[in-house]
Amino acid sequence: MSAASDKQTILDLEFDIIIEWLGQFTIEHTAAEQIKNLKPSNNFNKLEFDLKQLNELKTIRISNETFPALDFEELKDEIRLLNIQNSVISVEGFRRIHQASELINRFLLFFDSRKDRYPLLEMILSSCEHNEEINKKIEQVFDRSGEIKDDASPLLTEIRQRIKTLRNQINRNFERELRKLLKDNILGDVTEGFVNERRVLSVQSSFKRKVFGNVHGSSKTGSLTYVEPQVNVPLNNEMEFLLDDERKEIHRILKQLTKDISIYAPLISAYQDALIHFDFLNAKCRLALEMNAVLPGINKNTDFEFVDAFHPILRRSNSLIKKETKPQRIKMNGNQRMLVISGPNAGGKSITLKTVGLLQIMLQSGLLIPVNENSKACFFQQILSDIGDNQSIENELSTYSYRLQRMNYFLKVSNHRTLLLLDEFGTGSDPELGGALAEVFFEELYKKSAFAVITTHYSNIKLKANSLKNAENGCMLFDSETLKPKYEFAIGQPGSSFTFEVAKMNGIKSPIIEAAKGLLDDKKVKLDRLLNELQKEKNYLERLTKEHLEAQENAENARVQFIEKREHYENRLKSQQKTIDEHNKQLSSGKKMLQFIDKFNLKSRKKDANQQLMEEIRNYMKLEKSKTEVKIQQEKTEIQKKKVTVAKQRKQEELNQHLIKIGSSVQILGTNRIGIVDKVKEKHMEVIFGNAKIKVEREKLRFLK
Repeated sequence: MSAASDKQTILDLEFDIIIEWLGQFTIEHTAAEQIKNLKPSNNFNKLEFDLKQLNELKTIRISNETFPALDFEELKDEIRLLNIQNSVISVEGFRRIHQASELINRFLLFFDSRKDRYPLLEMILSSCEHNEEINKKIEQVFDRSGEIKDDASPLLTEIRQRIKTLRNQINRNFERELRKLLKDNILGDVTEGFVNERRVLSVQSSFKRKVFGNVHGSSKTGSLTYVEPQVNVPLNNEMEFLLDDERKEIHRILKQLTKDISIYAPLISAYQDALIHFDFLNAKCRLALEMNAVLPGINKNTDFEFVDAFHPILRRSNSLIKKETKPQRIKMNGNQRMLVISGPNAGGKSITLKTVGLLQIMLQSGLLIPVNENSKACFFQQILSDIGDNQSIENELSTYSYRLQRMNYFLKVSNHRTLLLLDEFGTGSDPELGGALAEVFFEELYKKSAFAVITTHYSNIKLKANSLKNAENGCMLFDSETLKPKYEFAIGQPGSSFTFEVAKMNGIKSPIIEAAKGLLDDKKVKLDRLLNELQKEKNYLERLTKEHLEAQENAENARVQFIEKREHYENRLKSQQKTIDEHNKQLSSGKKMLQFIDKFNLKSRKKDANQQLMEEIRNYMKLEKSKTEVKIQQEKTEIQKKKVTVAKQRKQEELNQHLIKIGSSVQILGTNRIGIVDKVKEKHMEVIFGNAKIKVEREKLRFLK
């Protein structure tokens, strides 16, 4: 499949700066090289897979999951040696293998404990398996600090014990000689040193013949002579033999260890591939987090809408100088595929065009883009640009000749899945002739069904866009009162270049401006004035709309506050009423008890003197108890009803059942059946499923669109 863009487009849109930015986040060389070679693709299925896989990693990062830290070194040399008979991997090489094996095991454990949550990321490890044997074999030879253990082999144990004993003997002999010579005052200020890994005495050169031993040179000034004590000469010679034996035994151990783990060469190679993939993906993820990028919804057809889209390079440079960057909203589809942007110079036309182009190039290179998460995106077969004053020095072409050649190329290759980015369309030649040719080019590109974002000052291009069904005008907003650009894009009408207004702002005197107007065609001046007035009216309407929305918001806030206060006072009133009722009840009960007390007969000696009173008290208590229980049950029933109502409302809100109306697309809960609502009645709907129409209760439906 051919490339999605050419070299010039990548340069025009400054994608090389994104690549350089991205390269800062890689760990190892291979991923860095992959980043350098990253280019837009038109393999749509692979692109969608790569973007979703990247988004899974971003989800892990922003959800503060305990994802293993990506810390490894490449294993190219080690993998090569594992496949060569009798080869020996170095100590550092085994450390790298151990590190990689441990990291892959942690990755596998991470995904095993989150089964099916990140299926696309798990696929990176499809050729890997959890393995403890590799590191067990390495840990039998190496300690935690990466040094070879004394007991890595019986022979090494013996050699190192002998080295230790011999070293102690050498040091004891040296200390004895040192103490003796210190008494004789024949050593230098620095009494000892090491030469050729042998411990030597620093003897004043005038006394060197008084010390028996091997001379190992002298100081730069010649004032000191370095002498190895005679008693240690044979011991140091033996030490060299032992150290050589140690080196040979270590070499044999490493050779055997290389052979032992060579059976795992394919698995270790799979570890290497997986870690490089994670390195490459992690760099993309870190870039996405830095530029606050997301994965928009992906459409299969050519239909995109970038909401709150930022030019990432511009936003980064603006943030360094504490300057605000305005986001843009750009929408294009089959019915609106040729977008002509006009407006004043330095008003942001080129940046808006480049924002569309750069974000599309990034997306088709498998990168997330800085837009609102509600944005929609699609893929193009080709993304081509003609931006700036490019010249072909190689072929001795002028800017205009070069642009004509680019246009000729665009006319040859453009189709319904081509996105063209044409800045200052038609410029570079005589304005009238260039404008006429540009208009013809515009029509030809339109016939090709191509998508295009075009910036221009030519009125005929603006008029042509207005007359074609699938073309649209847009403009960069300009504050006609302050005579400053707003850097905001609006679709629906062409914009004035505000040539004379900007000239006046920059100090050009009125007679010169009026003289310039006199040289122009009267219709052109009227058209520019009309566009100017339209822009002013639009600014005025926008201000009114903003004020209206703010007033609506304030009214809504006041309404909410009123409801909250009303509920607060109603709750207080209920609470107070409850307290009053409780007090009244207690008062009534107290009065009744006083009546019982008055009736109680203390004087009578008859056993059943108060029997009737006690029966009356018992009946009263039963009645009151019964009332209390009934009230409690009523309260419980009321609470349960409220819970059911709230749960029902919540369910309806989750399923958006309140949005269902005639023409809505709905799904029956628990099934895959999707239909269209034909009639809406009080308790049920009539829904068309294929050729059948059935009645379904609202609660059994989910609103789709």
